[in-house]
Amino acid sequence: MFGAKTARPAPATRPSLRMELTIKNLSKTYPNGVKALDNVSLTIPQGMFGLLGPNGAGKSSLMRTIATLQAPDSGSIHLDAIDALHDKLALRRVLGYLPQEFGVYPKVSAEELLDHMAVVKGIVNRSERRETVKALLEQTNLYEVRKRSISQFSGGMKQRFGIAQALIGQPLLIIVDEPTAGLDPGERNRFYNLLSEIGENIIVILSTHIVDDVRELCRHMAIINEGRVLYAGQPQAALHALRGRIWERTIDKAELADYQRQYPVISTKLLAGQPLLHVCGEGLAAAGFQAVEPSLEDVFFATIQGKAAPARPLHA
Repeated sequence: MFGAKTARPAPATRPSLRMELTIKNLSKTYPNGVKALDNVSLTIPQGMFGLLGPNGAGKSSLMRTIATLQAPDSGSIHLDAIDALHDKLALRRVLGYLPQEFGVYPKVSAEELLDHMAVVKGIVNRSERRETVKALLEQTNLYEVRKRSISQFSGGMKQRFGIAQALIGQPLLIIVDEPTAGLDPGERNRFYNLLSEIGENIIVILSTHIVDDVRELCRHMAIINEGRVLYAGQPQAALHALRGRIWERTIDKAELADYQRQYPVISTKLLAGQPLLHVCGEGLAAAGFQAVEPSLEDVFFATIQGKAAPARPLHA
């Protein structure tokens, strides 16, 4: 897949061709009393899966738990036949992880650091390792700057390096936590293209609070808040469920508080200096609102605020 012969786990430990990550009744409460995960259940199919939620929703706690970096209080996680909570080593063999902030050695070149990480991942043959590092640097468009130290990389280049290290060993599951925060539009597009390529044949979980990330990349998604899953399914099904229920209107700033009291406002943003309201409801034309097609952002805000109707599966 990635143009290099890399070390793989023994066939007996590898999942089947079409994979699923199954999470059941996962809960986690930290010593300070914060309930980070509250009975989370998800089935994540092969391909790109978006996990949306505001900051502090429990996304990183879920990602860290799936990555075997912390133990839950209860529940189970299976990647096909692999029991991730009871056989952590088997899961780690097929896992690539790019956390929100990953530590690197800033004065070491990208090529040297990837080579070191390949050794840690078990690729001990020098020529095999050289091929692997070269292929990953080319895939992430970093080969021309391979001799440059990580400290000289832009934010987008560091994120692409993070993907390169996550791909060592040809993983079957990749977790990417808040990857595009702070990237400029050009770097975000390059990152989107890279993730789309990676997500064709494996499971890639994209944890983010940026709705555009999920809209651009993911066929399946979940919305999480306060440690609970509020929606899981296809983005298109969620959009279909809100059709005919999203309305907008521009108002004067002085009217904002009154409108928020009177109507089920899900979001506001300034348009030419005036608040543009999005409201989730029925029959609001008489109040001066105009019906609009729902966006994934509308789905996100309506779901978080408990104003979205349950989505029904779409039929072909």
